Amino acid sequence: MSVKERKERERAERERLIVATARELAEQQGWDAVTTRRLAERIEYSQPVLYSHFRGKREIIGAVALEGATEMAVALRAATSAAVGPRERAGALARAYLDFAARNPAVYDALFQLDGGLAYAREDTPEPLKDAFAALLESLTEVAGDGVHPGLFTEVFWAGLHGLATLTRAGRLPPELIEPRVELLVDRLAVV
Repeated sequence: MSVKERKERERAERERLIVATARELAEQQGWDAVTTRRLAERIEYSQPVLYSHFRGKREIIGAVALEGATEMAVALRAATSAAVGPRERAGALARAYLDFAARNPAVYDALFQLDGGLAYAREDTPEPLKDAFAALLESLTEVAGDGVHPGLFTEVFWAGLHGLATLTRAGRLPPELIEPRVELLVDRLAVV
């Protein structure tokens, strides 16, 4: 391995460490606890080293969001792959989405609540975000209904899931009623 390759590998490892540490700190104490000073202390590098990878917290949030989008897409596809039939896939998708949001609150916030400097729903949207939306679209296209654009239906279904996720987490909806809400969402929106 050349010196250049080794340095590139070390740089990539440092970057993964920064993102993993930011994510861990955010999951434990919330995003307000994530500062470059704290991250530098935890990873035992100086703040200038952090800034050589990310211009600030916003970019770190964006990196966590991209990592989370990839994980969400995998989780959604895994959950829907075993479901038989379009309605069952829609239900499995909804449950997996809500489970992901509940198990990964800091990642969910990075994806959908905080400014990570990422473009959404545009031509320059990063691939992991496009793929996470595609994971939703793949399972919902069949239940959109005649004359309804699958992308538009997916946006509305996703908005419903996002509302359920955020309202439940904020204590505005009782968590024990998640399943009836999922059933209602699928029954009322999914046409098949």
